[in-house]
This record gives sequence, C-alpha cells and structure tokens, in this order.
Amino acid sequence: MLLLHGFPTSSHMFRDLIPLLAERYRVISPDMPGFGLTQAPARGEYPYIFDALAGTLEGFVEALELERYALYVFDYGAPIGFRLAVRCPERVTAIVTQNGNAYEEGFSAEWGPWEAYWRDPSPANREACRASLTAEAIRFQHEHGAAVGAVAPDNWLLDQHFLERTDAIEIQLDLILDYRSNIARYPDFQAYLRQHQPPLLAAWGRHDAFFLPAGAEAYARDVPEAEIHLLDAGHFALHTRCAEIAGLIDDFLDRRLVRR
Repeated sequence: MLLLHGFPTSSHMFRDLIPLLAERYRVISPDMPGFGLTQAPARGEYPYIFDALAGTLEGFVEALELERYALYVFDYGAPIGFRLAVRCPERVTAIVTQNGNAYEEGFSAEWGPWEAYWRDPSPANREACRASLTAEAIRFQHEHGAAVGAVAPDNWLLDQHFLERTDAIEIQLDLILDYRSNIARYPDFQAYLRQHQPPLLAAWGRHDAFFLPAGAEAYARDVPEAEIHLLDAGHFALHTRCAEIAGLIDDFLDRRLVRR
C-alpha cells in the first residue's frame, strides 16, 4: 500500500495506521518534497507545483520497483495519487480515499481566500492565504470535528515546526496557488475512474470543515460499486477513528483487492 499524506502534514499522520495495515501488507508512506523529513530543494531549484510533486513520487515508485500497489490518498495526496493513477492505471489495485477530494462539490466555503487567489494571484490575495498557515489554523485543521482533548498536540506542533524552515511558508503559498491545477485535472481523474473502475473505498470524516461529504458521495457517480463511509470525525479522521478506518480497509481489500 502506498499512503500519501496531505497539507500541512507528513507521513507522521499515518504512524498509528501503518502497524495495523503492516500485519498484512507492505506499507510505504513517503514525505513529499517540502513536507516532513524529505529534503526540500530551495525555491527556484525545484518547481513547487503538483505536477512536480507527482513526478517526484513517480520516480520514488519506480526506484522502489513498485509494480502494483493500492493507494491511500488524503487531502493533497489525492491529486498527487490520481496523477499517478492516470499515468499508470495498470499499477493501481485499489484506492482508499480519506477526505481526498476529486469533485468540485466537495469544496466548502472555507476555500474562499484560496479561490480568490486562484482567480487573481495578486500580492494581496497571496497575503490573505497566509492565514491558512498560522499556528492557530494548523491546530484547527487537526482538532475540528473531534472531542476536546482527543487529538495529541504533537500532530499540529510537528507540522508547525516544519513550516518554520526557511522559505517553507512561501513554498506552501506556491502550492496553494497551484492547487487550481488540480481542479483543472478533475475531469481527467474522473475519466480514469469511469474507465478503469478501480475498487474504491471512501472513509470520510463527515465533519470536515474543508471537504464536504458530497465529495465522498460523488465518487459513486463514476464508480457505482464504490463503498462510502461517512465517519464521526473531522478532516484528520485518523486521529480519532484510526482503528475503525483500518478495519474498513482490511475488510475492503480482503474482498475487493485486484490481485492480477
């Protein structure tokens, strides 16, 4: 299984899930360039856009000679993972999407400042997006939808630590602007789903402030046999529903995994 993290975190988000899945599967979860412990080239030496992140991940997959894998995609990991699936559909045995969006109806009103930046990439609109990168905003991403005190502080404190590196904020703002390229690719991602019908499980925090349940339900439009579960959790559903999600994945892959 190839586990792909999202914004603003790293493979650290999977630390409790990995041992549960590793009982039956080889589990691999890289940190994307600019995130976690992966060495990040300086701005200007590497294009911090989603096509580049997907290209780097594709090189990683090839270096490890991963000929077949199931994808777990979350947040930013979804458009990155779907790029890989579009390029090499024969490699993907199944898809698990945990609040990993591929449909416009999945967006909430919280995306307003980012959408304004996509329409008009002015300095003022870029500045407005910095609010998404503050310590308060990062903590909110991790805690919303969960009971008070249910989420360990190391989750947001580690993310904030990595955002304090040189140019890390500017790199994230570059990616925020390029997120519009993902929406432009949604028709390609959806066409891939319709054509190849990969076994697909959506394990979705129904209280997500950013990606609405409609984003999970939309997958059934292109993959009629998709299995969709709306969980009592927020964006980072693994924080409070890890064992439940692991059980859903285990059962799903046992029944549906393509083993060609």
